[in-house]
Amino acid sequence: MEAVLFYIFAIGVVVAGAQVVLRRNPIYGAVSLVACFFFLAGIYVLLSAHLIAILQVMVYAGAVMVLFVFVIMLLNLKEEELGEMHVTTMKGIGLAAVLVLVGFIAWKALTPVQFARDMAVNEQIHGFGGVKAVGNVLYRSSVLPFEVTSLLLLVAVVSAVVIAKGKI
Repeated sequence: MEAVLFYIFAIGVVVAGAQVVLRRNPIYGAVSLVACFFFLAGIYVLLSAHLIAILQVMVYAGAVMVLFVFVIMLLNLKEEELGEMHVTTMKGIGLAAVLVLVGFIAWKALTPVQFARDMAVNEQIHGFGGVKAVGNVLYRSSVLPFEVTSLLLLVAVVSAVVIAKGKI
């Protein structure tokens, strides 16, 4: 059952990711990106990384996509501003490359890899993806990058408030 769910989520990620690139309307592309994030969160759940799955949904599908949609709607692109759709040889070459890649991945997926999967499960760290494991990595081995990131975010928020206040 786990393998079936993995293939469903993996196909969902690939299809939604392709829709992000192929959609002409940026709003539809952003919605497809949200779907891609949700499918990716499903893969994290299958890996027993529940905290990372929740953070994927809250941070990326929630906060980051709200920002993307806000900027896209602020730009307010009309259909005529998007231009006409042209079929070029480079697009044909790109489609052929994608089809070859998908075929290669499908061929590799059908070959038995049970031994490699069993080894990966045996090597899995206890508590992988949980709150304790992520907290240990953040606060023990990555304290400086974590604090620098928080300071950069604080400077960005203060700068945005100063710029917005100057326009009022």
